[in-house]
Amino acid sequence: MPRPLGELEDAVMTRVWKWNRPVTVREVLEDLQQERSIAYTTVMTVLDNLHQKGWVRREAEGRAYRYEAVSTRAAYAAALMNEAWSQSDNPAAALVAFFGMMSEEQRQALTDAVRIVQGPGPRKPEPAAPAAPVLETPVETEGESVESSGETQGTPGESPDLPGR
Repeated sequence: MPRPLGELEDAVMTRVWKWNRPVTVREVLEDLQQERSIAYTTVMTVLDNLHQKGWVRREAEGRAYRYEAVSTRAAYAAALMNEAWSQSDNPAAALVAFFGMMSEEQRQALTDAVRIVQGPGPRKPEPAAPAAPVLETPVETEGESVESSGETQGTPGESPDLPGR
């Protein structure tokens, strides 16, 4: 399971995830320099470390590399939550405590996520169609005699109701 990213790793990965395309050290450096003083070699080392840890893949472009995220930020966050949850000796209690820390907006997001994972619930029963008439008398067709079985007669051109439809 993944370890949490360090502060600088997170700052670099935030940009890689946000831009959602292969990036160069120079691009990340220039964006990071808007909020802190940082050297090119520091950013290059962080991206190389992230590559060795499996967070980014890289492709050579001339004398430099372009780096691209291997997974999404959502997948990273999910892996961290799963790791934290698996450390508990009482997962249900850990979840209850976690839910207690959530804002109303976070609870709604969780509810929405559960609905997505569960898929559509049981279908509401459709209104019953009027019953087709029951054949009371034998029907003869081209010399064949068909006894009344109590089964309903469908409308010509209708498909029979098959299981799973």
